[in-house]
Amino acid sequence: MKTTSRLGIVGGLGSLAGGDLFYKLVKSRAVLEDQRRYHFLFEQHPFKDVLLPLDRNASMTARKFYVFQVCKTFENTGVDAVLLPCFASQTFRAEIQQELGIPVLDMMHALVRHITRRIAPGTTLGVIASDFVRHSGLFEQHLGQHFNLVYPEDHAQAALMEAMYGVNGIKDGHLDGVPLESVYQACLSLQGQGATVIVPGMTELSLVCGDLQRRGISALDINQIYAEFATQADGSARQPPFKLGIVGGVGPAATVDFMGKVVAHTPAGKDQDHIKMVVEQNPQIPDRTANLLRDETDPTLALYATCKRLESAGAQAIAIPCNTAHAFVERIQAHLRVPIVNMLSETVEWIVQTYGSRQAVGLLATSGTLQSQVYHQAARGCGLQLITPGFDYQALVMEAIYGERGIKAGFTAGVCREQLLLAAEHLCEQGAKVLILGCTELPLVLAHCEAFEIGAHRVALVDPTTVLARRCVSLSSGAHRVG
Repeated sequence: MKTTSRLGIVGGLGSLAGGDLFYKLVKSRAVLEDQRRYHFLFEQHPFKDVLLPLDRNASMTARKFYVFQVCKTFENTGVDAVLLPCFASQTFRAEIQQELGIPVLDMMHALVRHITRRIAPGTTLGVIASDFVRHSGLFEQHLGQHFNLVYPEDHAQAALMEAMYGVNGIKDGHLDGVPLESVYQACLSLQGQGATVIVPGMTELSLVCGDLQRRGISALDINQIYAEFATQADGSARQPPFKLGIVGGVGPAATVDFMGKVVAHTPAGKDQDHIKMVVEQNPQIPDRTANLLRDETDPTLALYATCKRLESAGAQAIAIPCNTAHAFVERIQAHLRVPIVNMLSETVEWIVQTYGSRQAVGLLATSGTLQSQVYHQAARGCGLQLITPGFDYQALVMEAIYGERGIKAGFTAGVCREQLLLAAEHLCEQGAKVLILGCTELPLVLAHCEAFEIGAHRVALVDPTTVLARRCVSLSSGAHRVG
């Protein structure tokens, strides 16, 4: 098992307790035995609610935002795992985890593991916690099934809250005198209810744990437990939820169409079953066809920059719902850490699997896609022969896409449809039994269909964006490796 080497510690939620955890990490046995293996980052920023007592109705909103922002900073700097030394924050740890690609180590899991290995089920545990944590059900959720939990009596709990959060309290660094005595009395209250072990529900308890133990209180040190857990945990084991990056705006309507197909082909019973998607709708990416045909502005850098932003946003795979843009994919892919799912090769492979390699296949696409030969290269790899329109019919395809009443101008019926049907019938007359709708605007007019009637011909229409959407859905389920 690989031990986590780069650990981030979220400070600022309880400054002294966070510092105490850092100290106990540094002096833990695992770290002292192999100091070169560990790299610790302690991040603390001003947090406006840090001095507010965690009473029963305390709001967690500002705390959630603070924790998330610090964790994202850690993620962006390549940290392997994050420690979150705050019991109140453990109540929403799963929410934070859902938005990150690195693990936030579960402090409650560390505590439960420590207790269940050393203490017999059925034992009465006394819990020292803030009003908020006490009433959140956190300890009942994790320990209530196997242990009897008791809390300080009301007057002892009130004194405990004052000792922790009041003026000159333990959070302010006053670790002896009245604050310590109040914590001690709370522990006695728990012992009076039959507790044999005092379980921490405040990280600040670690600051006075040694003093309590010297007074005969069997109190657990959560920072020591969490530090030992962190140096044994395998932070690389977590697989974040699948997130699909989409290069949008090429063209804009085709992007929306593709996203709709991803949603439509995802087996889901509720919103949360759908795929995370991050989209950069960037219509300013230079025209791909204009570059390939007339050597106008090269779109490579704009496509690459968009992909890098999607990569930085946590995308694990990138989809480009634009056929012509795939002429630039090969030169971009080598400089990305995440794969671009190649719509063209996926389409050709799907045709071979569905109709066989000997089927005559026609290609309706922009002149730029045809000139780049990207579909032809993909087809040759699968043994397919492609049929393309003659000059006049290719002009009809381009007019249907780019014309004044074309698809990019917002039209999906009328002249543009008739022009496409003429070109499609022309390919059928040349023997095509399958037609690739090889421009993402075309499926806005002609849909993916196994049997489409064109004049006297019956032909299968293959929509590459539908194929791509299905492939991305399969990747999200883990059914296939991205590659």
